[in-house]
Amino acid sequence: MSGLNLNTGRAISGLDHLRQSIADILTTPIGSRLQRRTYGSQLPELIDAPFNNATRLLAYAATAMALMRWEPRIRLNKVAFTQGNDAGTWYLDITCTPIDSNESQNLQIPLAMGAA
Repeated sequence: MSGLNLNTGRAISGLDHLRQSIADILTTPIGSRLQRRTYGSQLPELIDAPFNNATRLLAYAATAMALMRWEPRIRLNKVAFTQGNDAGTWYLDITCTPIDSNESQNLQIPLAMGAA
C-alpha cells in the first residue's frame, strides 16, 4: 500500500507507510475523528499516568487492541517501550509480521504527534 508522508507530502510505501499508519492509529484518541468515532487507541488516555508496571500493561493492551482492529496488514508479535536520548521521549518497539511478506519486521514508533 502507498500513501503520502504526513510531514513532506511525498509518496511513501512499504514499511514507511506501515510505520506512519501505526503511529497515526496509536496517537489518535478514540472519539476524536468525526466520521470514525471508534478509530484510534487508548494510549493517549495513559499519557499522564505514572509509568509503572500497571500502566505499562495497559499500554501494551491498548496497542494490541488498536492494531488488531485498525491495521489488518500486520500480525503483532511483540510490543516494548524504549526511552529516547531526550528525557520524556519514548518509542514503541513493535515486532510484527506484514501479511504480504510473511517476514518479521521491527518497527520503532515515536509516541508523539507528528513525529517522524
